[in-house]
Amino acid sequence: MSGPVICERMTAQLEGDYVVFLIGMRINKPWRVHKWWPVASAMPRMLRELQAQPNSGLLNAEMWFSRTLILVQYWRSMEQLLAYAKDKQSEHLPAWKAFNKAVGSDGSVGIWHETYAVRPGGFENIYVNMPAFGLGRAGVLTPAKGRLASAEQRMAAGHAEGSA
Repeated sequence: MSGPVICERMTAQLEGDYVVFLIGMRINKPWRVHKWWPVASAMPRMLRELQAQPNSGLLNAEMWFSRTLILVQYWRSMEQLLAYAKDKQSEHLPAWKAFNKAVGSDGSVGIWHETYAVRPGGFENIYVNMPAFGLGRAGVLTPAKGRLASAEQRMAAGHAEGSA
């Protein structure tokens, strides 16, 4: 689902505030598949659920698999992210309860997350010879030219757009 490579310098723009949510797991004991597989397989289920709900607030997600699984999510608001996390009808709470019951703090599987609230003028990005990716799939890609040519200019442009 990555799409064609765009052979020029592009930057992504996203109006208003948004949230970047990093979440992942680390397989500490690879031989304990019965511990880490349920954790790893819960993430794609949650993504499918969120992608099927256009009003959930999830704008985009990118995932990488290795010993440490990393999922980067872009959300429209902190309120929507927290609403999903607390929703008793969603996939999240059962997965969280299952993790605590099966793994808890036994050291076999590590989990982590970091959440960042982003305001206009508080971010910049560049994509060169890439398909639409990350914030470029959550927002709108535009050529990184003129007032968007350098990181400093992109930050300043974000401040100007955020103050309008």
